Amino acid sequence: MDPPRPEGLSSEGPHSAANADKPPHVDPTRGSPLSPFRHSAFTVIWGASLASNLGSWIYTAASGWLMTGLNPDPLIVSLVQVAASLPIFLVAIPAGALADIVDRRRFLIGGEIANTALAAIFAGLFALGLVGPWMLLIFTFLIGAFGALTAPAWQAVTPQLVPKRDLAAAIAANSIGFNLSRAIGPALGGALTAAFGAAAPFWINAAANLGINGALLWWHPPRRSGTRLPAERFMRAIGAGVRYARNSQHLRATLVRAVAFFVFASAYWALLPLIARDRIAAGPEIYGLLLGAIGAGAIGGALVLPWAKDRLGANRLVAVGTIGTALALVMFGIARNSAIALAASLLAGAAWIAVLSSLNVSAQVALPEWVRARGLAIFMTVYFGAHTAGSALWGQVAVLWGLPLALFAAAAGALIAIPLTWHWRLQTGANVDLTPSLHWAAPAVSHEIEQDRGPVLVTVEYRIDPAKRRAFLAALDRLGHERRRDGAYRWGVYEDAADPARFVETFLVESWLEHLRQHQRVTNADRVLQDEVQRFHLDGEPRVTHMIAAERE
Repeated sequence: MDPPRPEGLSSEGPHSAANADKPPHVDPTRGSPLSPFRHSAFTVIWGASLASNLGSWIYTAASGWLMTGLNPDPLIVSLVQVAASLPIFLVAIPAGALADIVDRRRFLIGGEIANTALAAIFAGLFALGLVGPWMLLIFTFLIGAFGALTAPAWQAVTPQLVPKRDLAAAIAANSIGFNLSRAIGPALGGALTAAFGAAAPFWINAAANLGINGALLWWHPPRRSGTRLPAERFMRAIGAGVRYARNSQHLRATLVRAVAFFVFASAYWALLPLIARDRIAAGPEIYGLLLGAIGAGAIGGALVLPWAKDRLGANRLVAVGTIGTALALVMFGIARNSAIALAASLLAGAAWIAVLSSLNVSAQVALPEWVRARGLAIFMTVYFGAHTAGSALWGQVAVLWGLPLALFAAAAGALIAIPLTWHWRLQTGANVDLTPSLHWAAPAVSHEIEQDRGPVLVTVEYRIDPAKRRAFLAALDRLGHERRRDGAYRWGVYEDAADPARFVETFLVESWLEHLRQHQRVTNADRVLQDEVQRFHLDGEPRVTHMIAAERE
């Protein structure tokens, strides 16, 4: 599991769009590397996750190699990566909505138990000789589907394991643990396959997942701060997450850069079994070593990541990582011996962690708590959607043009994407304060209003100096994005044809309950925007009214 990054600390600061490549002057969330391990919940779940990820990588290496024996067609081999990645693309957003509206611990327990059961069933079927190419793809998809259901919850759960001051160190510890399992697991899977037969890795995967189930049953997190409002409905929760992503410039930039990288970087993940089998004429042990070298490269990259980020900034670091990925693709394309392929794997792993970590942090710092799992689910959907599409694409290109040309084409595409997406800046929300401000006054009502009544029309009336009209409208437009992010499905501003000083801002919300949720979602950063707009108002506080669609008797 990859942990979430804490929010920034102020609404304005050195990580504005103009300064996204400069490190912040102060980062009070940065603790010592070992500080998260002072908290027993983090330590237990970290250790269990390490064992579970180790089993997953053993399974990944074994299934990829198994397919080369069942059907060596490049497209079919690449479909193993498609089957593993496609579930995230299909179910991550609904899973993120569930993770935001249900008890995350219980949700994780149910998902992990189901995943363990599926892994055991597949191991049994394989031991009985009942697994063919399509059976392998189906179970890879099903196991991936249950992993996809729990992924957003895992992304959002880390703030419950450590205090805010240790979050950055917890992120680094999780990254090192994940890549340690990736470095060891594939090589161990290849060795186990050679020593004990092809069924051994699949049984080990099922057994390795038992630890995470035990850790979740042992862990009892503190209750989340309560709210007097009922939980969001499932479909509305999905809509709210999509609406937030559509209206968040910080998250949109991250999603664009993710597509530009993962579509091309997916080429070596999808084609690595064939690189090992056909290009360097190796067996499962070498294939496992290649995957392990990617993990080892990622560990090395993670260790120098803070140093590189401080000197390069997020955007240049992603560019350097993309160039490294392109070079690794070229090396894979020309490899005729294991030495070149291992060097390419080490470089690919270091480049991968540099880009993935930067993109992941960029997504997380763009999200407040109420929509955290949904926003991260959207990021994962784009990430794995690009990975899935890229895997299928490069598998087909390899069929038509051959393996080396497919890898060279992916390298060229990755390099071209750098200048094409450069204006989409990363981590521009790093110092934005997304904690709830709760500064909106409760709406004045003459009688009790049913929560599902709607739509609700909110109007805000301003009187401004007409000479400052352009600056006022620019500030109000920025505030409009906040209204839409937090629940409005329509927003507009109108000026009085008879009075050039009078302007009325309007926005529509689905129901009275959704408007009450807006009151809880407004952040300190939003308050800064609101104060900026209200400085243009000439006469005290702007007049706010709440109108509800009239019910006919």
